[in-house]
Amino acid sequence: MTAEIFTEDLKKACEVLQRGGIIVYPTDTIWGIGCDATNAEAVGRVYALKQRTDHKAMLVLIDSPAKLNGYVSQVPDIARDLIEASDKPLTIIYPNAKNLAFNLLAEDGSVGIRITNERFSHELCKLFRKPLVSTSANISGQPAPCLFSEIAEKVINEVDYVVRYRQEETVKAKPSSVVKISEDGCINIIRQ
Repeated sequence: MTAEIFTEDLKKACEVLQRGGIIVYPTDTIWGIGCDATNAEAVGRVYALKQRTDHKAMLVLIDSPAKLNGYVSQVPDIARDLIEASDKPLTIIYPNAKNLAFNLLAEDGSVGIRITNERFSHELCKLFRKPLVSTSANISGQPAPCLFSEIAEKVINEVDYVVRYRQEETVKAKPSSVVKISEDGCINIIRQ
């Protein structure tokens, strides 16, 4: 895929996100449905598309650890250590989220955030300058799509933009590790 198509995908995806739209895009783990994580209406559209109740929180992607302070009241030092030491995608669930859509958060006010290093999602987060919702591009209860070809037609048809970058890949990515950090810095490993 040419650099021109990559750049065009970035631009179009960003425009859709800025208008409150939803997209299907590649991430550092699986293919995801994304939207502006600060826009409650867009987040609501993602829940509706996935046929998922909004008490099941969705995670957020950002492009830099420096941006964590904008969305979490207090980032424990252990979180920064884990991010730095991790050699694979790592989602950390932080207490006391802020500046995010209310319907994105768990009932306890926590939010899962992952720093993405995958080329497209990283550049999209940088260009958009806001966090992105990242939830598997499937209807709730169906298998999460590791490859573009595994995404149901219903999902493709109901989003506002489908990124072309990486659609031809045949190597399946692995899900991220997930840890939850409490206010006092205790770590609970949810998925290794």
